Amino acid sequence: MINDKEIILEKDSFLVSETDSKGLIRFANDYFCKVAGYSLDEMIGKPHNIVRHPDMPKKAFKSLWDTVQKGDTWTGFVKNAAKDGRYYWVFATVYPFESCDGSKGYLSCRRKPSVKEIETIEKLYHQWNKEI
Repeated sequence: MINDKEIILEKDSFLVSETDSKGLIRFANDYFCKVAGYSLDEMIGKPHNIVRHPDMPKKAFKSLWDTVQKGDTWTGFVKNAAKDGRYYWVFATVYPFESCDGSKGYLSCRRKPSVKEIETIEKLYHQWNKEI
């Protein structure tokens, strides 16, 4: 269930997660779990897209995956869905890395975007969703 109630991140919030090469969550910091509304146990082993909001354009995630699978760093704005149906915006930096056990995966670090950034990106994403 998706509703229109926004979760406003704390000013200096920092959400971190690690996935394997297929996008399955291997780590999530406490703040990410709190905002998304899932316990760490509920997140581990699940696809990161459990927090994907339906308003997010497919084009944005294609860009993300194309970029990180080439070994490059991707940055962009993401509207996520919390477990309870509310949503929250983040500015994400996602990059490929090798874990201490030698396995490859992706690390995502996210911060609170400004109101102006959200207003700008909402217009762009709305346009991208109309292109489909």
